[in-house]
Amino acid sequence: MDSLLQLGIDIVRIFGPEHGFRGTADAGAHVANYTDKQTGIPVVSLYGKKNKPSAEDLKDVDLMLFDLQDVGVRFYTYISSLQDYMESAITYNKPLLVLDRPNPNGFYVDGPVLDRKYSSHVGMQPVPVVYGMTIGEYAQMLLGEHWLSALPAAGKGFSLKVVPCRNYTHKSLYQLPVKPSPNLPDMATIYLYPSTCFFEGTVLSEGRGTEHPFAIFGHPTLPDTLFSFTPQKKDGASSPKLQDKLCHGWNIYNTGPAVLQQLKGQLSVRWLLQAYEAFPDKESFFIAAKSGKTEDYFFNKLTGNNHLMQQLIQGFTEQEIRASWQPDLTAFKKIRSKYLLYADF
Repeated sequence: MDSLLQLGIDIVRIFGPEHGFRGTADAGAHVANYTDKQTGIPVVSLYGKKNKPSAEDLKDVDLMLFDLQDVGVRFYTYISSLQDYMESAITYNKPLLVLDRPNPNGFYVDGPVLDRKYSSHVGMQPVPVVYGMTIGEYAQMLLGEHWLSALPAAGKGFSLKVVPCRNYTHKSLYQLPVKPSPNLPDMATIYLYPSTCFFEGTVLSEGRGTEHPFAIFGHPTLPDTLFSFTPQKKDGASSPKLQDKLCHGWNIYNTGPAVLQQLKGQLSVRWLLQAYEAFPDKESFFIAAKSGKTEDYFFNKLTGNNHLMQQLIQGFTEQEIRASWQPDLTAFKKIRSKYLLYADF
């Protein structure tokens, strides 16, 4: 935005996603409209009372621009915000410019593929947890596969232009210069996030309120011989799960390169398997949905189906779980290949 202002571009309105325009709000926290203190430009929240720009929001807008640093994980909500933004652009016949950015998890594709029965804002489309695409490639897929709820009016084409990255391929290990959100503070956490965010759907702490969110996880009822920690209120975690309670579990934090070597270019469920095996009251391991419906369990919204939950309960091995993903991953990779802008891994 600073670059656009320096070029004399008239920015009429800013739209803010989850975490707010400056990326400081808690995960899941609803954000109200406000005026950006640094620029004086009004900010319309798309993670509060609404998810999409309205006709009123866009009445004096000539061009919509999308420029967010995604992390390449389905339940990181920026690709959901992208879809909402694209649908508004189509509905109100506004051209859309996507400024592409490298994907720090763009060097592999892995994890369970979403069943649309489990669609939510943490996963709208039938893609795996790690989909191996930049935000620009993903936008082209949404449009090309007709996955958007809005379609261009008869006789009117939708103007989508993606400005590609230079010197990027899907073999690149891109290092983010700033943290994309409060609880993804470094590259080690960004690499672990696809594997450990599943703990958000369980009663275990996923590490919010500690120095290493998504690399520390545990619960008070786990054996006290394990690593001990106490989640506490802090910036970006104003009310963390199990706040001020002594928890026991795991600290898998390490440097980014060491984590990459540990993951071996895959999403791992071994920590989830270890935690489930060690948890004493397995019937309460998953946070129950008030409705009781499997599609309303947050764990299943994160995984995109109810298979992983059942596999954990039934004692599947990691190899068996990974094998169950492969048919859907193969089908997705064929779709993905049509929209790549950069050399693949």
